[in-house]
Amino acid sequence: MKTYIADLHIHSKYSRATSPDMSPENIWKWAQLKGITVIGTGDFTHPKWSDELREKLEPTGSGLFRLKKEFQTDEIHDSCRQDVFFILSAEISCIYSKNGKTRKIHSIVFAPDFADAAKINAALSLIGNLSADGRPILGLDAKELLTIVMNASPEAMLAPAHAWTPHFSVFGAASGFDSLEECFEELTPHIHAIETGLSSDPAMNRRLSALDKITLISNSDAHSPAKIGREANIFDTEISYKAMMDALKTKKGFSGTIEFFPEEGKYHYDGHRLCKTSLSPKETIKHNYLCPVCGKKVTVGVMHRVEKLADREEGFKLKGAPPFYSIIPLPEIIAEVLKVGVSSKKVDNEYQNLLQKLGSEFKILMDAPLDEIERAGSPFLREAISMMRSGNVHIAPGYDGEFGKVKIYDPSKLP
Repeated sequence: MKTYIADLHIHSKYSRATSPDMSPENIWKWAQLKGITVIGTGDFTHPKWSDELREKLEPTGSGLFRLKKEFQTDEIHDSCRQDVFFILSAEISCIYSKNGKTRKIHSIVFAPDFADAAKINAALSLIGNLSADGRPILGLDAKELLTIVMNASPEAMLAPAHAWTPHFSVFGAASGFDSLEECFEELTPHIHAIETGLSSDPAMNRRLSALDKITLISNSDAHSPAKIGREANIFDTEISYKAMMDALKTKKGFSGTIEFFPEEGKYHYDGHRLCKTSLSPKETIKHNYLCPVCGKKVTVGVMHRVEKLADREEGFKLKGAPPFYSIIPLPEIIAEVLKVGVSSKKVDNEYQNLLQKLGSEFKILMDAPLDEIERAGSPFLREAISMMRSGNVHIAPGYDGEFGKVKIYDPSKLP
């Protein structure tokens, strides 16, 4: 059975701070440019988005959906063209008080069909306004959300989103818990997967023995089409809702993840953005968790939080764990090679040129022979992708909402 790539957590144009270009048509198009076979719909809780999905998608009979022919465009390079399937997904923000502390927990919910999604929506609409945001904010205990999801559909699944983000996650330093059991109590056995988020990778999560039975998933959480697939999952199953959910429950058929270098994530290190202060966990402790510039509390990042909860040393390898592959988005590599901004027309032109000649972005980053990359691009692009594949990169870690900066080359060696 051929493996395929799935990005299960994105947002629609109805989510706050999200591009108006996040339509079913554009999501379908960009999934192909990236090399993604299964893509989350995002935001099935939003009434207008749910209506648009019902209008533009059709069921495949496998618990997944495809874009109807009349909404498909020809704007896809032949080298990237492939079938794309949608899975009904949504992210929900729960803000509530538990054990004397305010909790802000984000969760991803998957549903097998519109009927079950509608049951979930009906229950949630009694708690908060689902029209206000594609990612609704509800005064609801995360455990109660899990109960609602389970009662609405035995096939639906909930997974904690970006599990280590300081302010909005199950293990977050600012508003999370120290264990899944503390959050979900007796329902914890129904949590089969957690999303590691951009600022952590599977190696960091495996330092917690409590997560050994949990499937570690990675998704883009994309707010614009070009960000789709910045993290993703690799499946080795038939392409169906049940097969994918079974893989998350059993790890059989779950073949690994595609990751950001975690240092590039916005919350890898500790720090205080306003003062441009970035701190390692040891430096934070030395400064008593206060910014050395202004004296205010720093935002404790993911690396620090993992260190605090871990019961294993850094570098621990879990036997039989699926592999993961750390990548840098292709436009960032092109921008570095060409010595221009990542949003420049020059980068987009070269990006489209490479896709046309070689295939999807994931194919170029992970699989394309280096000789072909050199022929389609340049010796410098070949070398850059080779170095990325071997993990030979230089990173200034992200902190307090600032993305980290990943560089492959010493700038003096560029043409």
